[in-house]
Amino acid sequence: MGRDLEPMPLFPLNAVLLPYQMLPLHIFEERYRELVRDCLENDRPFGVVLLREGSEVGDPDVVPYMVGTTARIVQHEDLPDGRINLMAMGESRFRVRKLDNSKPYLVGWVEPIVELEWDESPNHSWLIGRAKNAFEGHLRSVFGGRDVNISVTFTDDPVALSFAIAGCVHLTVMEKQRLLEMTDTAERFRELIPILETQSVDLLDFEAPDPLEEYAEYLSSN
Repeated sequence: MGRDLEPMPLFPLNAVLLPYQMLPLHIFEERYRELVRDCLENDRPFGVVLLREGSEVGDPDVVPYMVGTTARIVQHEDLPDGRINLMAMGESRFRVRKLDNSKPYLVGWVEPIVELEWDESPNHSWLIGRAKNAFEGHLRSVFGGRDVNISVTFTDDPVALSFAIAGCVHLTVMEKQRLLEMTDTAERFRELIPILETQSVDLLDFEAPDPLEEYAEYLSSN
């Protein structure tokens, strides 16, 4: 038996929102003001989907990717001219099964994405350990080098951990979308670990140029 579909207001963007990530938005188009008002009045999230075709602004015929993330408004500010500043947090993933253009904003009929069950096998435990080590190494490279003392409190939820790490790493939009669409936590870790390790090495080996060197010939010791 298929799952029941639920209507979800959709906000197509040139960006991917991962679960547990924060998303600041400045709302100025009337259709999205209405979307925000509807979500606030009904205490419900909206869905963020990556644009496949079309434009974020003024395009009624956008085509989104079919996997997105629900976003819960956690803070908002109504501006005098009707625009809205808001902060939303990514919650859970969904798959769009049908699009509905009957409202001013796009609506998707969606179902939740179910992650494959995680088991505490030795291989999975090794993956978790390696991902944590790679992430701590990444943080050391970001904040100063190999000798920096880093202490991180990790969640015990492997799915949440995989997305929390993904949200802290520099990824292309399509890399994020690929991670979002995966339903295998182990596969997501296997994708993230080499990215973490490569970026850590690149940052540790990077030597910032002396900003004065370029202009040395123009400087005087007087």
